[in-house]
Amino acid sequence: MDDNVIEIEKIEKNYEVGTQIVRALRGVSTTIKRGDYVAIMGPSGSGKSTLMNIIGALDTPSVGNYILNGTDVSKLTDDDLAAIRNREIGFVFQTFNLLHQYTALENVMLPLVYAGVKKKERTEKAKWALGKVALTDRMMHKPNELSGGQRQRVAVARALINNPSIILADEPTGNLDSKTSVDIMRLFEEIHNGGNTIILVTHEEDIAQHAHRILRLRDGEIEHDDRNENITKVNN
Repeated sequence: MDDNVIEIEKIEKNYEVGTQIVRALRGVSTTIKRGDYVAIMGPSGSGKSTLMNIIGALDTPSVGNYILNGTDVSKLTDDDLAAIRNREIGFVFQTFNLLHQYTALENVMLPLVYAGVKKKERTEKAKWALGKVALTDRMMHKPNELSGGQRQRVAVARALINNPSIILADEPTGNLDSKTSVDIMRLFEEIHNGGNTIILVTHEEDIAQHAHRILRLRDGEIEHDDRNENITKVNN
């Protein structure tokens, strides 16, 4: 099996804004290995959100190639993009993106509903995923009955449910207090230690320092791409 789960080659992304062309990404190339833990950083306007959307198969590049787990995502139709997102990528968002009318268990099951998995199997898998994030005792609670940290744990469980190629986390601690942020970063550490590939998009330096590699963008280009020699570990 290829060691690279992501291969990005000379990706450009251009947007038309009125009569102007905005070059959000300018020839970005990188690879991410299976089991890596990468933080993508950069100031506002650096291109990090655009790169995240391409990695997450939410958008396609104007130029260049993006290979995700052996599939050239840059050439897919919208329907195929939706299918690969559900199969290959587990998303964790700053705003949790939970459906408030559903219980934690039902929220975690959703990717399996879209994948056509039978109810008994998806219930068992959702219980397993909630167990991974220590929320078995809250599975029948709805999001408004959970704390912010618990809601983010439900989102992480949902991201894990399909055993995806990558976990893509966009500012996952942005709506959390400091103590809860530490708890969530400990959870990501545990998930990474279990063999998952994690890509973390953040503007917070202290959050990025938990990653094993930090990719810094500026003006649509990779400014630095370095191993993190001083990884922040969360004390248990």
